[in-house]
Amino acid sequence: MNTAIIIEDQRILRELICKVLENFPFLKVIATTGDGAEGYKLCLQHNPDFIVLDIMLPSLNGVEILRRLKAEKPQNNILVFSGVQSPDLVKQIMETGINGYVEKDTSLEELEKAIRLVANGETYFGTRVMETVREIMFNPREDGSLESLTSREREIIQLVAESHSTKEISTKLNISAKTTDTHRANIMKKLDIHNVAGLTRFAIYNRLISTPESV
Repeated sequence: MNTAIIIEDQRILRELICKVLENFPFLKVIATTGDGAEGYKLCLQHNPDFIVLDIMLPSLNGVEILRRLKAEKPQNNILVFSGVQSPDLVKQIMETGINGYVEKDTSLEELEKAIRLVANGETYFGTRVMETVREIMFNPREDGSLESLTSREREIIQLVAESHSTKEISTKLNISAKTTDTHRANIMKKLDIHNVAGLTRFAIYNRLISTPESV
């Protein structure tokens, strides 16, 4: 039997996905969480065969989880389940080598189809996702600023934008306050941003954190 982990910050959707997965006798849900950092640790700990992943997550966003898991655990089959459809975000997700991506306003029938295919090692992408991919192909944009940051820097800018203090960030990431401040200074230098408000706007624009309309 294949194991599955669900990482989704809305409790009602986590429970719905669990119910849907009960229809697949070859899948067993071994863990669920609404926190990105915790979800990433669970995936490293349990190495599940199948993961359902939201993008707008606290502590560590879904794109960063994708980047890390696809580099460290490429055998994991991951289905993104997200309501966010901006071209910049879709581009980032597709570049990770994701297995599947469906929208949160999809039908239950389509969600079940996506789960069945992706859990079996195939791919599935929703109609609107593919429309966005075509838009990206025909209207390419230069957007390398986020890619100039390291994985740790992207993690820190998200935590800063979520209003965590230097002490809180240091505790969460198990690094010193001095190291945290050094990372923040490097981020500001790379992005030519010189205050927390600017970092927060950058994080919102690049979908590192959620806003009410992007949940």
